[in-house]
Formats: sequence, structure tokens, C-alpha cells
Amino acid sequence: MTNPAEFPVPDSEDGRPDARTLDTGALYRALAECDGLDGFLQELTVRAAQVVRPGGCSVTLHRARRLRTVAASEGVVSGLDELQYEADTGPCVTAARECVEQHTPDLATEQRWGPFPAEAWQCGIRSMLALPLTLNHGVYGALNFYARTRDAFRDRRESARKLAAQASGAVAVALRIEHEREVGLDLRTAMLSRGVIDQAIGIVMARRRCDADAALGLLRRRSQEENVKLRDLCARIVTQVGGVPPRRGDFTARLPG
Repeated sequence: MTNPAEFPVPDSEDGRPDARTLDTGALYRALAECDGLDGFLQELTVRAAQVVRPGGCSVTLHRARRLRTVAASEGVVSGLDELQYEADTGPCVTAARECVEQHTPDLATEQRWGPFPAEAWQCGIRSMLALPLTLNHGVYGALNFYARTRDAFRDRRESARKLAAQASGAVAVALRIEHEREVGLDLRTAMLSRGVIDQAIGIVMARRRCDADAALGLLRRRSQEENVKLRDLCARIVTQVGGVPPRRGDFTARLPG
């Protein structure tokens, strides 16, 4: 976790934390020092929440075909996000999907977003600001601010916008790093699988007296019928024939040059 002194939100002239001082350099240093995307996003929400004391902050991302909260400064904020996802309406849902800033100075009189304003008000939240995050890899999201005072963003909206713009760049970099890591892991898994699949093909060829293509076809059909991964099926066959599970080195045998 980044030291708070290295991820600062100093006070403005009126004594309140000022998001403008949380510059791009501080965000990227935090990204470099935090343990992965989740750690960075959690640190971001905790520091961003200082913009609207008393209040909270969360990050909404659309991934795996749904909106979800990937980080929140406190539990009540995460819970209010979930209410919006379930109802499929609310400031953070609209900001993320439509890429348009959403602001409500007084939830007690807010008429948009169905039952959400009343539910938020009952939880002690009086005003909200949700800002879209411009990301990559088909991911979109929002930086959501919850305040426990009415009209809390009268003098804070521009600072919050600057923070959201800076955060977009840092989060986009973090997502790119995570994506490249996942691609690398997928490639490694495929490479580790190739050797044991080749061994299983050889076993089927010997048993059925067929060529490699026919043997692979038989393995694939059996994999589908048993609803197991081809790699796991092949490892099981090799284990049955050899008496012991394939060694780690066996998974990398006979890779193409």
C-alpha cells in the first residue's frame, strides 16, 4: 500500500482537501508501488474520498458483461453501487454507460433513477457526483463520489473532474498491464498443455490404430461429452497409462520450434 504522504491530497485555501493537487505524477507513482490493479484502485478511492469529506468514493467498471464496483472507500458506498446495478439505473450506471457526468445536489428532491435517491438518502447520503472514466480494451466505468451533506459539490466539481481525467489515464495503464499479464498467462497455459495433449494423442493412436487428426477428434468429442477441459482429459489418460501424473516438464515437451 502506498504511503499516504506519497499520494497526497493537501488542503486548499478553505481548509478542505483539494483534488487538483493529486496530480498525474502522484497517481502513476501509486500505480507503480501498489500491488496490482485492485490495490491501486482501492488507494485511489480512499484518497479521492477526501475531496468530499464527509463522504465516500467508488470506482465502477464494466467488465465480463456487467457493471461492478472494483474498489470503494467504505462499505456503504459499495452497497449503494450495488443497489444501482440491481435496479439498472442510478448516477454511476448512467455515467458509466452514457459517458456523461451525473450530478445531484439534493437526493431528497431527486426525481431521476427510480427508488435509488430515497434509498441513498436513508443511508445518510445527501448528494452525489458520478464522472465517466475513459478507458480501453472495451472497458468503461465511472468514478463515483458520495457526500453526506447537501450540495457538497458546489465548489468541488471542477477538482473532481480533473481527478477523474487523471485517474482515467492511470486506470487505463493499469488495465493494459493486467491485460498483457493475462495474455501471457494464457499463452503459458497453452504451452504447458501442448505436451500432455500430444502424449494423449499418441496413446489414442496406438489403441485405435488411427492417425493423429482422428485421435485428436476422438479426444475432443470425449472432452465435450464429459464436460471437462481437453488438457485435463489428456492428463488423466496419460496418468492412467503411465501410472503417475505427468511431470511439469512433460507439459512442455515437443513444442513447435
